[in-house]
Amino acid sequence: MATCRVIILFFSAFFLLYTSQLAIVYSADPTDGFVELPFNKSFYHIQKPYDLPVDQRYSFVDGVRKLWVYSTDNPLSRNSPTMPRTEIMIQGYIYSSGVWQFEGYGFVPNGTSGVCIMQVFGASLPHNTTLMLRVYNGSLTYFEQANVLVHNIYDRWFRVNVIHEVAASKLKVYIDGVFIFEAAGRGGNSHYFKCGVYSQVGDTYYMESRWKGIKVLKQM
Repeated sequence: MATCRVIILFFSAFFLLYTSQLAIVYSADPTDGFVELPFNKSFYHIQKPYDLPVDQRYSFVDGVRKLWVYSTDNPLSRNSPTMPRTEIMIQGYIYSSGVWQFEGYGFVPNGTSGVCIMQVFGASLPHNTTLMLRVYNGSLTYFEQANVLVHNIYDRWFRVNVIHEVAASKLKVYIDGVFIFEAAGRGGNSHYFKCGVYSQVGDTYYMESRWKGIKVLKQM
């Protein structure tokens, strides 16, 4: 009988230890092990239709950055072949090595579709961008519409974390603190983060995203 009690106590202790370790794993924050870097106006630039002032496509009020664009807008420069956009280009942290992370809280209003809201820019030809998070009909996707990562993101704030391991050529995407996707890199010698609205095929007439709590982090 005593032996049975010992066995039961042993397995009970093992189970508690195991479940506590699982809790640690699943409660880990994607920013653990990273250092937050300074982020202010000197580290980013607003890309917008070349013929419009910034305040007609971007606002920053009470900590919320609102970016919008119309499908009929001009591109970011007169001779650019790209689609219309209003994006926060974080040019203060252009990197070619190391492990980097973007964090921000995004909001996409109902009706915005066919648009990239966040990207890791820089890649080897024929690509220009290593990663794009797009919105199609309320779903968050990895590049194309068929690659759905999260459904039903309209009209709510959601946390976005994207980790780029340059040497390993690997990217990880977390939504609301939960790991949801891993993608291979696309090469390139320099990268930086962008967020906002950038028209894609099948875009709606009006596109908008809002961002708050934007951070750039690096693993030291």
